[in-house]
Amino acid sequence: MKMNNSFSATLHILLHLMQMEKPLTSEQMAAFIDGNPAFIRKVLAGLRERKIVDSSKGHHGGWTLSRAAYDVTLYDIYIALGSPALFALGNRNDNPQCLVEKGVNRVMSQTLADAETLILERFKHLTLEEVGAEFIHYLNEKGQAQ
Repeated sequence: MKMNNSFSATLHILLHLMQMEKPLTSEQMAAFIDGNPAFIRKVLAGLRERKIVDSSKGHHGGWTLSRAAYDVTLYDIYIALGSPALFALGNRNDNPQCLVEKGVNRVMSQTLADAETLILERFKHLTLEEVGAEFIHYLNEKGQAQ
């Protein structure tokens, strides 16, 4: 099963927006993630609806953060992306009458629901600014190690 990396890619481009003092075009942001500008526009359209980013047209137009990075949680971004599935794991339903399959599915469903609750709770308290600060810390640590 292919992994959905749109959440990670979105964080990546939002961190670039956070660092810039001018609007960025979807083409510029696509270059940051080696992606497609159409993908960037699609992702950012959902973020614009949730008032996380804003766009302007024209020669000096592009995308900007519309809220301070400390005011944007990972949960805000997750919801704006349409709440993508957090796990690639799923239940088997080939033999719905099988008691073993039913038991496995109950355990798996509860375990995944518990894990999802923990992740989403963490997303509610982790801001874009904190992710950016972690990146800066990592960059400084790697710079000093060389």
